[in-house]
Amino acid sequence: MLVMTENVAAFDRWIRGGFRDLNTELENLYFAQADRAAVAGVGVDIKRRLLEEGRTLLIPLLREGNTDEGFDRGFDLLGNVGLYMAACERHEITLHTREQVSPLHEASALAMQLGASLGVTPRFATSHLTTHNRAVDGRYKSFTTLKDEFIFTDYNARGILGYKRVADALVRALPMGVSHPVTGDLLTVARDALYDVARHNSRLFELLDVDRFFYCVRPYFKPHRVGLHVYRGANAGDFAGINIIDMLLGLCQADHAYYSQLLVDKFLYMMPEDQALLRDCMRRESLMNSFLEQLDAGQGGETFRANLAIFLEVCAAHGRTAAQHHDELVNKYIARPAESLKEEHHENLTASGPPLPVLLKALEKLRDLRLAANRDDIPSRYKDIQRLKVFAGA
Repeated sequence: MLVMTENVAAFDRWIRGGFRDLNTELENLYFAQADRAAVAGVGVDIKRRLLEEGRTLLIPLLREGNTDEGFDRGFDLLGNVGLYMAACERHEITLHTREQVSPLHEASALAMQLGASLGVTPRFATSHLTTHNRAVDGRYKSFTTLKDEFIFTDYNARGILGYKRVADALVRALPMGVSHPVTGDLLTVARDALYDVARHNSRLFELLDVDRFFYCVRPYFKPHRVGLHVYRGANAGDFAGINIIDMLLGLCQADHAYYSQLLVDKFLYMMPEDQALLRDCMRRESLMNSFLEQLDAGQGGETFRANLAIFLEVCAAHGRTAAQHHDELVNKYIARPAESLKEEHHENLTASGPPLPVLLKALEKLRDLRLAANRDDIPSRYKDIQRLKVFAGA
């Protein structure tokens, strides 16, 4: 149980109640319009209430300062402040393209104080809504009470935890070596966890309504300003596990400029323990390189071959989940709905900031790295995978 001061508890109660209800009212107003992306001038009184109720609760919190009640309480409070600031941006109460400094002075000051002391970015991150989102009486924090937001959050959390199981198994395999009999057990755990991720993704795509997600859930993940600086939106990949899998399988390499830039950009959006895990992983030799080195040294015995077969299954499963994310989630829930969006709403369409075509191209490159696709314009491990497949008889 988190220890809270009364001011922290009051703000938390509002985030879990009035805040969520005001956002839901606004979303239903927007969604009932012919142009569902039109936000300006809609629900003005509700927006005023959202702004002022939040500010009233934040003023005593800022005066209270850092009461040093531990990381968990501070991180939880940062999440609450971040949800409030993200909602203000979503409803265009603030707009980072319109302002040079955030008009949410109290929220910005508190977010920067918390972010700096915790070693994370001063806004809400994916972990605030998924893996570190404490439920009270069965209900965790959310922006709205809309069914599709809960579907999106539930299955994102399940997918993230699945990836964490994969990463943990791969990390544990490293010191044992690729020809150790128990390494096969760990690779099997990793493969099966990736099958679980794929299953959760498929269920998400079955249940999640395209329009509700595009118009009523996605907009809360936009970039916004904290003080003077604009911070990109939260991303479902802002945890170490997915990149640990990339690098330990050998499908992506930390010394490649494109991929290393991706890592640098996400560090402060992750939990501090994830940051430490990722830094450690960046210096490790990949399992793929270990298999290739032993193959070159003529050390490919029976256990080696059996482990290699499972390793290739893990790589294939990781590639399938990457293709799922790009080809189904991104295309179905963002790219295609954006085609019918009026030009005036295209600015600030993506959570990461760049225009949608630029983002799609970058995501396609990442998908193909994880698939070990046959491309010469990226450092794909296609040829290495083919060589390993020949030896494994796959």
